[in-house]
Amino acid sequence: MKIKRLLWIILGFIGLGIGAVGVVLPMLPAFPFLLLAAFSFGKSSERLHKWFIGTKLYKNNLESYVKGQGMTLYTKIKVMVTVTLLMAFGFFMMFRKDLYIPCAILGGVWLFHIVYFIWGVKTYGEC
Repeated sequence: MKIKRLLWIILGFIGLGIGAVGVVLPMLPAFPFLLLAAFSFGKSSERLHKWFIGTKLYKNNLESYVKGQGMTLYTKIKVMVTVTLLMAFGFFMMFRKDLYIPCAILGGVWLFHIVYFIWGVKTYGEC
């Protein structure tokens, strides 16, 4: 087995594990980690990729987004709130240490994130 392929498989399982935990814990966003798992499995193994896209975890959290349909309003809000809280904690910790340039960068990343999820990701269905 090639090293590169093995690394993709490991990264896929890490994303799958964190994403599965994120489905249960409200403070951990599942969506980006499951997307990482889908991408990694797609790069590593056709068999793993087919298995992953057949799971309930994939179908409930990613399938509509991958098909280009977007996300439910509830999912978008959940992702935005979680990332905002996590980034606010990082911002607060850096601000306490007078790290103003990293705070500005983090603020820009947060703003891009919010703009992208509001206008860049389609909303479908009901909450």
